[in-house]
Amino acid sequence: MSSFREIKDRAFMVLIIALTLLTILPLFHIIITVTVKGLPVVLERGLTFVTGTLEEGGIGPAIVGTILLVLLASLIGIPIAYLTGVYAYENPESILGRATRVLLQVMLEFPTILVGVFVMGLIVVRMGSFSLLAGALALAIIMIPYVAVYTHEALRGVPFTYKEAAYSLGLSRSQVVFRVLTPMAKRGILTGFLIGMAKVAGETAPLLFTIGGAYQVYFQGITKPVGAIPLLIYTFIQSPSEEYHAIAWGASFILLLMFLVIFIPIRMKLREVKM
Repeated sequence: MSSFREIKDRAFMVLIIALTLLTILPLFHIIITVTVKGLPVVLERGLTFVTGTLEEGGIGPAIVGTILLVLLASLIGIPIAYLTGVYAYENPESILGRATRVLLQVMLEFPTILVGVFVMGLIVVRMGSFSLLAGALALAIIMIPYVAVYTHEALRGVPFTYKEAAYSLGLSRSQVVFRVLTPMAKRGILTGFLIGMAKVAGETAPLLFTIGGAYQVYFQGITKPVGAIPLLIYTFIQSPSEEYHAIAWGASFILLLMFLVIFIPIRMKLREVKM
């Protein structure tokens, strides 16, 4: 009997390992494929590929545009998302609190292309031009539910006794939330910030209707068209030109590198943050 149990235990472990490998295999396949096809393009063209315009065979405006879009979207979306998550946590039984949680779950699965269409009608059509502002607003709307849900869950993870102790000391509701609970839940909240930023940094669909895709010049203003790496990849990979295909693979490697160099060290740093 014990031998049969050992066999079942080992078979179960083999199954778990196999399923884990099947889960992470696509990720490693993507990383390897993008590196193999994109790295030679970057090495061949050198610094010009990162700093030059499209006329010079580079994607500099797209890199700057992506960074600006993520930063502006974060400035717009993160404060709203954080306060939304706090409200959902503090009012779990109210009608508006329950509606907020349901709406956030819906927004997580909402087609992002429709967000782009909405912002196009709201800003692009009225301004008569694609712009960094329109793209950042679309990305901020997409970012909000991720950050808000993580904020809500992080606050829920703080033991209720700490909240009771803070109130017993005479602290106000805002002091309890912002000075006691938030510092204790900062690991989860910061994780939500990162996931939201990572999500919008690779978005393409909403940018189709909002930013225009300017790759010949660098940033000219918040109300002017701007480039972005995901949109550049989407556009160039559909072209019959081998030159554009090479640029798209190189841009894919740069985008991958931005994720690995920026987000992984920050995520590892968050593991050191104590609750």
